[in-house]
Amino acid sequence: VLIAIEIFVNITLYLRDDVIHVKLVIATALMAIARKVIVLDLSTLEPMYLFAIGVIVLALGVTYWMVSLRPDK
Repeated sequence: VLIAIEIFVNITLYLRDDVIHVKLVIATALMAIARKVIVLDLSTLEPMYLFAIGVIVLALGVTYWMVSLRPDK
């Protein structure tokens, strides 16, 4: 439900400002992958799949941090 709300907020912001808000899109992706990690069944996963999800989480986290450092105009 939270991801659907975030996507709805993304759409309304885009329609209002006609600009894609990158920080909000990255936050939505982080929330989606965090939900995926919470529901994972570790007993059936291959190690490479878990490693790939870890890399995705790390990449999204670093990207969000870098976007947050950028001063707003």
